[in-house]
Amino acid sequence: MENLTNTAVHLLEDSQGADLTRREKRKLSVEITTAMIALVCLVTGLLYKGIFPEQTAVAGLIYSVGVLVEGLPLLATAIRGFLQRDVTNAMEILVSIAVLACYITGQHELAILIPVVLSVVHFLEERSIMGGRDAIEGLKQMQATDAVLETEDGEVTVEVQALKRGDIIIVRPGMGLPIDGTVIWGNSNIDQKSLTGEPLPAAVTVGDTVYAGTTNLDGMIKVRVEKEYQDTSFTKIVSLLEEAQSITVPEIRIVDRFMHYYIPLALIVAALTALLSRNISNAIAVLVVSCPCGHMLVSSAPMIAALAVSTKRGILIKNAKFVEQLTNITTVIFDKTGTITRGELSISGFYLQEAQSREELFARGGCVACSSMHPISRSLMKTLEGEGIPYEEGFQVRETAGKGLTGTRGGEEILFGSRHWIESLGYQPEDPHMDTGGGPANWVVYNGRVLGCLMFDDSVRPEAEEVVSRLHEDGMEQTVLLTGDREFAARKVQRQTGIDQVYFHLLPEEKLEHVKRLRQDAHVLAVGDGINDALALAEADVGIAMGAMGSDVAIQSADIALMNNDLNNIPFVMSLARSTKSIMYQNIGIAFSVSLIMMILAAVGVIPALAGAFLHNIGAFVILINSSRILRDSAEHPDLLDTLDDFSLRMAQCGAILVHYRAHFIKKLRQAAPPIHAD
Repeated sequence: MENLTNTAVHLLEDSQGADLTRREKRKLSVEITTAMIALVCLVTGLLYKGIFPEQTAVAGLIYSVGVLVEGLPLLATAIRGFLQRDVTNAMEILVSIAVLACYITGQHELAILIPVVLSVVHFLEERSIMGGRDAIEGLKQMQATDAVLETEDGEVTVEVQALKRGDIIIVRPGMGLPIDGTVIWGNSNIDQKSLTGEPLPAAVTVGDTVYAGTTNLDGMIKVRVEKEYQDTSFTKIVSLLEEAQSITVPEIRIVDRFMHYYIPLALIVAALTALLSRNISNAIAVLVVSCPCGHMLVSSAPMIAALAVSTKRGILIKNAKFVEQLTNITTVIFDKTGTITRGELSISGFYLQEAQSREELFARGGCVACSSMHPISRSLMKTLEGEGIPYEEGFQVRETAGKGLTGTRGGEEILFGSRHWIESLGYQPEDPHMDTGGGPANWVVYNGRVLGCLMFDDSVRPEAEEVVSRLHEDGMEQTVLLTGDREFAARKVQRQTGIDQVYFHLLPEEKLEHVKRLRQDAHVLAVGDGINDALALAEADVGIAMGAMGSDVAIQSADIALMNNDLNNIPFVMSLARSTKSIMYQNIGIAFSVSLIMMILAAVGVIPALAGAFLHNIGAFVILINSSRILRDSAEHPDLLDTLDDFSLRMAQCGAILVHYRAHFIKKLRQAAPPIHAD
């Protein structure tokens, strides 16, 4: 028997393509062992009854052992679910009643066979669905486990966990990036679609950031490690997905409400069947076929399909309630810089007030800009490096959100920020019209001297106007732009995109107040870069962080993180939410209709109890097929899914759906066993 149990466990391992955990092995072994013992009792009882037909008591005792071995764990789970009013244990409750009814009426063989058949069916289901690729395990394999470390003694291959900040690693063509870092030598193209969904490679050169989980396509580069293994963006995303996998997706309210009445309904139908037909077997069949496997997948199956689609496009959905929230949105709020605009500023002009030269103005600003990741600072540093203008380092820099930078070193002080901030500190910038152009402007103050002004320009994303138009077509009542920039720049973006309302000169806390005010009369979606807009993203009904790859704040503050900067993903994810919700309601009708038809057929004797143990899963598979439409409808070329290869791909994706949410309809029998903690 032990060999048979091990063989069954190995079958599951082979189908999954990876070893089961120790806890899964032990729980599965217990389930298989109890089923085998029950079957042995059944066969022994039948043989004994055939040889000694007059000794019915002994045969009944043998049958009773089989019923207890297989039925007690099931009954324990059913009682626990009944006392806790847990609708997810509806299957155990109904099957337990059916087993008790069989045993009391003397149908001992059926009392053993029903739970055994259910266990076998679920074992076969688990074996088949594990054929689907485990997405998270596959994702983990994208990150390199080894790195080529550059040392004084030459190149050394080390495990990625051993890398420290500041280490220099060598990444040759074809190698995976093992860590987040900055390119310090060389040029190459990096395949980043595992993180961003972008099909085209990203060109990188000295000073650019590269990320773990991506692949170096050509050209050798040297990378300075910026984050250790446990802190990389890739590791955080995988951890987030693992956490999301362990969270039970909440069923929509109508399912919860109905399930509280479903068990009494099934019991009433079974009771009426027994009274009217005078056939207890038909009543038992009603209880067996009414097991609500499909009901448990009504929302979870389309939800995980939606998550699979969104992840493929570089959209990371953190909040499982996004379907209900996004379908209620009436107002969309945009940040400007880095969201509606590219966030890739370039210096378009300058004004000298007390500076002796352009180089002095630029260099003094660079002393503090080198310590900031703000788009304005990055633009200035790019200009300094491109023109070879030297600047000094060593300043202690403090950044005031929405205002500017303050750098100190000894008795020196440098300010680099907006006119309003500089004026609030008591300085007098000249010519108030100098920084009223289309882009932002920052003033530089060195030791009390107003050196001058640097003017920057930014461009609106080419898809922005179309995205705003699509949002209006989809029923958005208003679109709003919140920016800390000046009125001229904000109005310019409004004219180019068609956004309804615009508010400017806003600090982060002022953006937060606007979001709170708008939420009083509308359901609000906020879109920002996830850093300066963290407060607004957290306050909105739904927060979407743009360009979240590499930004821990973006992943933490928003409900949805876009790993790329494509604004088209905003109407896409809203459309995906509507489609997912529609599929959920269709699944409700399918689940309840199938259950009703099955109960009627069982009540009139068309479906016997043993056949019902197999057929009660029909609703679940119909719901899975219906939920897989999300995969088809969201494909760029849905007609290609008619080919055999693409159909096979869809079935594999359905397998992945079941892998993640098989707990809803196959782990319930396992819960009857005491929890076993893995070492």
